[in-house]
Parts: sequence; structure tokens; C-alpha cells
Amino acid sequence: MIQKFALWSIPISIAVLALKLLAWWLTGSIALLSDAMESVVNVVAAMLAFFAVSIAGKPPDDKHPFGHKKAEYLSAVVEGTLIVLAALLIIREAVLAFPSPHIEQAPIRGVAVNVLATTVNGVWGILLLRAGRRHASPALEASAKHLFTDIITSVGVVAGVLLALATGKLILDPIIAILVALNILWEGWKVIRNSVDGLMDATLSEPDLKAVRSTIEANLGLALEYHDLRGRRSGNMIFVEFHLVVDGEMSVSEAHDICDDIEAALIEEFPGSVFVIHLEPESEVKGLTARRM
Repeated sequence: MIQKFALWSIPISIAVLALKLLAWWLTGSIALLSDAMESVVNVVAAMLAFFAVSIAGKPPDDKHPFGHKKAEYLSAVVEGTLIVLAALLIIREAVLAFPSPHIEQAPIRGVAVNVLATTVNGVWGILLLRAGRRHASPALEASAKHLFTDIITSVGVVAGVLLALATGKLILDPIIAILVALNILWEGWKVIRNSVDGLMDATLSEPDLKAVRSTIEANLGLALEYHDLRGRRSGNMIFVEFHLVVDGEMSVSEAHDICDDIEAALIEEFPGSVFVIHLEPESEVKGLTARRM
């Protein structure tokens, strides 16, 4: 399913790019050209996302025993970098247009075409975001956020062009382009930052940690406590390990059964994820209640 969404992103992004280039050709607006330039990045990003989710979907192997999920984070980092690059190119084109801003004779048709392209982006962006969150796909979420950035760009560009036409102050065209580019820079930085966290094995989010703790605590059975819980996320999988303290007189079989119960509950909550439980005797009790972990 993830690959299907990633694949469809390619022709859709190409179609949107064609519409935006048509809008620029009809108007000659530097702001609309900047919008089209960002869509070039969308096409490249869609190809990268498809490549990334194709790799991430491969099962673990001898060389990659923990799977290939981080390929999506790499794709998202590259996409964030491309977003930043697009913003810098937009600023460059806008600055060059300052001395002689102009708009051609068919601005309304061009604006209408751009609005159509923006609508297509909006619908597809919502579908991508839902799919990315449902399947915990960093690549699809990054692509969706990129599309929403593109939508903000397009709305700002259209407003700038219409304002320039209404007032006759064509200098507003490149000014709006620069303002929108600054917003794109910020969005690109956020995509890079979040993806780097995934590559650097940042700890699980608080909602994920809370869900893990609740599941463990509901299935502790005769265990005395657990501690040293830590985990990380890789795509739609989480990797968690913790220490489980049991009575030193308990048999290995009984302790193992408790571990099986906890692990089964965790896997039901987080399918396909990996959990490592270190058994310890009561001498390792740290005197902390499970809910204070």
C-alpha cells in the first residue's frame, strides 16, 4: 500500500509541474515561475520517496538484521534539503526580477491554472498524510508536508499576483515570492530535523512510551518491577528493551512465561516491532514503582 501511494505521487507531481509551467507561461510572473520551480523538486522528491519505501519494505536479511526502515529517513532528509534548495532558488529569481518586474497579458488564465494545480496538490497531500500516519511512513509524511508547503507557496503566489494586478505595483510580485521562500526554508528545516532524529535513534515519542509502559504494567503478573526502559522508532517499527525483576526463587520457566505474556501484549499493540527483556533477580530491585519509570 505504501509503495502504491509513493508510485502514484510521481505522475501526479509531473502533472502539477506541467500545470504550473503553463501558468507561468501565460503570465510571465516570477512568483509563478518560483512556484513551478518548487514543483520540480516535488517530482524529484516523489521519485526518491518511491525508491525509499521500496527499499524499506524489504524484509530483514543477514546484512541488515534490523530491516531497511531507515531508508525512509534518508529519503526525507534529502527531500528536506531539496526544499531548502528550492527556496534559495526562488529567492535568487525574485532578486533578479526586482529591476524590471512584469506580468504578461493573460494573468487571470494563468492564475486559474495555478489554482487547479494547487487543488490537485491539496487533495493528494491529504491522502498521502493519512497513508503516512496510518502506516508510520516517514517518507510519505515528508512528501505530504512538502506538498502542503507547496500549497502555502501557491496561495501566497496567487495572492501576490492578484494584488500586483489590482494595485498596478508589479514589484509586489518578487516581494511575495521572497516572503513565501522564507516560509519554505523553515518547512524544509523542520523536515530535515525530524528525519535526522530518526537516523540518530532519538528516543520514542511520549505517546509511544506511555503506550509501552501501560502495556507492560498491565501484564506484569508476578514480576516485582521493571526499569531501564528505552526505545527507538524506525519507520513503522519500534525497538524497545527493559529490565524485568522477578523473585529469585522463581523457576526459569515461570519467569519466561511472564516475559512471553508481556512480549505478546506489546506485539499486539505494536505489530512487527522488536522487544528485548532482560530478566533480573530481586537483588536488582531499584525501589522504583513501575509508574515512575
